[in-house]
Amino acid sequence: MATYTYETIPKNPKQKPRRFEVEQSMSSPALKKDPETGLPVRRVITGGSGIVTHGASILSMRTKKR
Repeated sequence: MATYTYETIPKNPKQKPRRFEVEQSMSSPALKKDPETGLPVRRVITGGSGIVTHGASILSMRTKKR
């Protein structure tokens, strides 16, 4: 399951949008309305925190003692 960030689209442009997170499978369609307020929403693109599992590790780069 992935966690997606959504933001409400307020009717009044001076209102601050509400951001919230929802855990959904990647194949689920994006939400169209805020489950709490019923306002329309858009999905917000945010930076992920992936784990790099390739390349040389710090431990393999140590020099050997002679």
